[in-house]
Amino acid sequence: MMAINVLYLSALADILNDKESSFQFKKQYFSLKTRINSLMWNGGDGFYHDIDRNERQLPVKTIAGYWPLLAEIPNDDKAEQIISKLQDPRYFGAPHPFPSLSVSEKSFDENGNGYRGSVFPHLTFMVIKGLERYQRWDLARENAIRHLYFMLDSMSHDGNHHKGNLWEAYLPMKEGPAHWHGRADFPRSQYLTYDALSTICLTIENIVGLFISLPRKTVDWIIPSLEIMGVENLSLKKNMITILSNKSGRGWEIHMESEKLYYFTINILGKKKKTLPIPSGKCSMLIDKL
Repeated sequence: MMAINVLYLSALADILNDKESSFQFKKQYFSLKTRINSLMWNGGDGFYHDIDRNERQLPVKTIAGYWPLLAEIPNDDKAEQIISKLQDPRYFGAPHPFPSLSVSEKSFDENGNGYRGSVFPHLTFMVIKGLERYQRWDLARENAIRHLYFMLDSMSHDGNHHKGNLWEAYLPMKEGPAHWHGRADFPRSQYLTYDALSTICLTIENIVGLFISLPRKTVDWIIPSLEIMGVENLSLKKNMITILSNKSGRGWEIHMESEKLYYFTINILGKKKKTLPIPSGKCSMLIDKL
């Protein structure tokens, strides 16, 4: 997390054209990156481990081993080794992504039992955003969808998705809130500090696929395939945008509305990528003509 902080502080310094601060933050980042790879990476396990106060690795695989992805610390080979464990049911490939403790650990508990397997939305969010850093858009979207379905199915015992609670933590192997022996106050219901990351951010960015930058005035739409979907009346500070895809008699169309000029990039994974301006007002375009 400290590496993430200094990485983005250096980026902010670049935006402000503060070269001295940018250099200092980058120096701190690469120092942390070197230490993390040296002290915490275990080549035998293919995983990043926590360390104790004497800098000895703790032989337990926890979800904390995925913070390095978000901090862009592992090289492609290391990244592939830890990403593969997200798809392996022996490790973090549980039905509800992603348990806080590897399924292979002796202390893993199917009831969650605090951090012994519970699925915490903010940690699942962290892993999905880490996958983006390594261009694994497909895997990020697949797990975002599974995560949202489990949250939806956990809202009410009678299957009523219109009433019920969002939870601080969930069961890893089936739907429902997690349990923690001796802690009646866990998990907290309607814990929007965590849940909003899933229900709002993951829905817009990973399921619909819209990545929006206010400073750059850009909208990147990254999708594996064309579907009928989009966002209507999304507030971007003092601008409202609508981007929808639909199939008509002419083929696949994208309908866009924006009160201000934005630049729109559509990236259909493995097929085509195109950037074009969104003029103020309304416009529609055929995908085949991009």
